[in-house]
Amino acid sequence: MNTSDHTRPILLIEDNPMDVDLTVRAFKKRNIANPIQVARDGEEALAFLPSWEAGEPLPTVILLDLKLPKVHGLEVLRQIKAHQRFAAIPIVVLTSSSEDSDIKTAYQLGANSYIVKPVDFDKFMEVAAQIQLYWIVLNVPPR
Repeated sequence: MNTSDHTRPILLIEDNPMDVDLTVRAFKKRNIANPIQVARDGEEALAFLPSWEAGEPLPTVILLDLKLPKVHGLEVLRQIKAHQRFAAIPIVVLTSSSEDSDIKTAYQLGANSYIVKPVDFDKFMEVAAQIQLYWIVLNVPPR
């Protein structure tokens, strides 16, 4: 892995402040070196697209909640995956929804993984460890 992979951000799209805090704490505890950018609603998330077009580093992975204010997470997913340059960014849906329709739609729109958020911190730490191992250590991201 290139050292530049550790400087590429992780984009966390999450509106629940407690879940943002939990995710950031879990990643810090796992010593993930990548900076974490946070978008607190779907509109903020889509506002990253022009900066990526302008040459800002693409995220190494996007962690996307579905139940977002302003623009629903599935619409955010659709817009990112519809863009030729951004379609290859891995998107992990990390949500409390275990609805079959959400899971099916997320994969149809190009989600790379779908994880139902555990509410327990220790279980969430296990999820953070798996995300780190696969998406940040093992996965080779697009350039």
